[in-house]
Amino acid sequence: MKRTALAAGFVLAATAALADPVVGTWKTQPGDDGNFGLVTISTCGTEICGVLGQGYDASGAKIASPHIGRQMIWAMKPQGGGAYKGGKIWAPDRDKTYNSKMTLKGNQLTVEGCVLGICRGQTWTRVK
Repeated sequence: MKRTALAAGFVLAATAALADPVVGTWKTQPGDDGNFGLVTISTCGTEICGVLGQGYDASGAKIASPHIGRQMIWAMKPQGGGAYKGGKIWAPDRDKTYNSKMTLKGNQLTVEGCVLGICRGQTWTRVK
């Protein structure tokens, strides 16, 4: 029994140590429509992905949206040192998917992307 508990403890510690530092919930900046959202970022195999968890209007009130639960980030590859690239980010305010990169510095995540030569970016703030 003690060995099982000890082994389980090592597995949990190893899993926590392997968690990518970008994993968590992030608040986006308002889009063109004035709305913002909470994006939950996690690991998807060896890549990073993210899902829109909740949307809010400019006053901070929750809004109903068909976009809730939609994948916003996929195929993002960790490069080390807080850099991520090679992935895609979907922007709900423009309904466009961008070839993207992200840069993590503390509790700030800069997301940038381009589609057909049109580029944009935001800085997201960690919620948890």
